Amino acid sequence: MKNYKSKNRLNAAEYINGVLAGDRVLLSRAITIIESNLTSDKKLAKEIIQSILPNSGNSIRIGITGVPGVGKSTFIEAFGKLLITKGHKVAILSIDPSSQRSKGSILGDKTRMEDLANLDEAYIRPSASGDTLGGVANKTGETMFLCEAAGYDVILVETVGVGQSETAVHSMTDFFLLLMLAGAGDELQGIKKGIMEMADMLVINKADGDNVKMSQMAKRQYQNALHIFPLSESGWSPLVSTVSAIKNTGIEWVWDEIGNYKKLVYDNGYFIKNRNRQKIQWMYNNINDSLKELFYGSKDIKNELNGLEKKVISSEISPVKAAENIIKKFKASF
Repeated sequence: MKNYKSKNRLNAAEYINGVLAGDRVLLSRAITIIESNLTSDKKLAKEIIQSILPNSGNSIRIGITGVPGVGKSTFIEAFGKLLITKGHKVAILSIDPSSQRSKGSILGDKTRMEDLANLDEAYIRPSASGDTLGGVANKTGETMFLCEAAGYDVILVETVGVGQSETAVHSMTDFFLLLMLAGAGDELQGIKKGIMEMADMLVINKADGDNVKMSQMAKRQYQNALHIFPLSESGWSPLVSTVSAIKNTGIEWVWDEIGNYKKLVYDNGYFIKNRNRQKIQWMYNNINDSLKELFYGSKDIKNELNGLEKKVISSEISPVKAAENIIKKFKASF
């Protein structure tokens, strides 16, 4: 594999010092390196992450998800502006859908959150979801560390939406917020039990105008549904609320309750336990990524796979047997 080197790269110390000084330009450039697939950038990324690690972790990490059209960007903009008025620095890591055909991504959250994007205390970083399940970019975890080291004490991770696996964002955040809509038919239809079980709070957005009554009805239905779930390991009982991001109502209540959650899990030890679990998961994610890269990056494996594909298509060999053969060849190379 050739080691292509990107132009205009600084040394690791310059990125590290820039991030720790809160330089938004160098923070963005450092994140670009973290997300890069270039061999030279991967080495640089490891140096940066290792050095800034002691300065990370000083934030509340909030995952925000919901079906498309629920108003995630509008909610996050109103929420972020509230937090800034309270003296916080907010980083929004918004994961945009990638086209499965072109692999391209719109990356339009800075446009959708124009007011928030113009505030010095806010940092919005859109990234493409790629092939990652749950709508979380491969390097979202590392990006969070960089933002924390840059002084952002509230990290909001906005996912593509529900439908695949939301465990990815849940496993890297402290608080999981599920945005819902009322008036879309059966309020519980299409909402997977697993997603609701993971949620620390259900927020029914767009509770304004003619939708207020339906939102209150949906709130009661969700509250009843949550009663069937066992108490989570954190000791927190999930809450349901209605908000209007456009009217800016109910937003402050959400933040107050997140504060109550944080105090509870700090006091009972769950916060640290969960953070430690996240670090271990991060290690295994990197192991899995490295093994996958090692496997598919091998020229011999690529050649062997091309031949096996033809044999599988012609039914000369079963997919199971083909997989077994290629793994044997890979293991024999060590």
